[in-house]
Amino acid sequence: MKIISMIPARYSATRFPAKLMQDLAGKTVILRTYEATVATNLFDEVYVVTDSAIIYDEIVNNGGKAIMSIKDHQSGSDRIAEAVENLDVDIVVNVQGDEPFTERESLEKLLNAFKSDHQKEIDLASLMVEIHDWDEISNPNTVKVIVDQNNFALYFSRSVIPYPRDKEAGARYFKHKGIYAFRKQALLDFYKLPMQFIEASEKIECIRYLEYGKRIKMIETNVEGVEIDTPEDLERAKRLWK
Repeated sequence: MKIISMIPARYSATRFPAKLMQDLAGKTVILRTYEATVATNLFDEVYVVTDSAIIYDEIVNNGGKAIMSIKDHQSGSDRIAEAVENLDVDIVVNVQGDEPFTERESLEKLLNAFKSDHQKEIDLASLMVEIHDWDEISNPNTVKVIVDQNNFALYFSRSVIPYPRDKEAGARYFKHKGIYAFRKQALLDFYKLPMQFIEASEKIECIRYLEYGKRIKMIETNVEGVEIDTPEDLERAKRLWK
């Protein structure tokens, strides 16, 4: 089974422009993420896929592998799908470019889901972390996921799901971490399918897979890390790095 990692990397982020080129302890955020992904030793190849000559040069000039996107893309999945279309690969792992604390344990859990999936029921797998802080649960920037008894995703939302109408019901809340492992075909299918209104409304790309009947296996992890979405996140990451 050939397994590669693709790191989609846009230069212009809405909330924090040029965040991937910010300094994190002497190296850029995107280079830290690339090196952390390579260091897991889980992949046959690791690439950064980008629309930016600045990011492309940053990776290549530091001995890494990068691919320039040909088209403009709405989502990371689209960007990766274009890049893998003509590659010989079975499983593609999408690591977000703003995840410099990417580590082996969580990614290994993702890949193990496919190794034990003899019936090929899983189209893609992703990570979730249990959250308890109500501010985080109710924050629309935190994408929540609910799952069935076999940990297949039922729905993702920026709203509070499940809604706690009965406070005594003992609901658990899970934050979706945007790291995915795809079968190549699921990724190519996503690329060809138009966005529907639920995905457009929530602005959560993995909803498209659910809308078209794909099965997403959610893997629980305790590893939180720091996703760099804001300047405050970057300061937190610098403190953590020390």
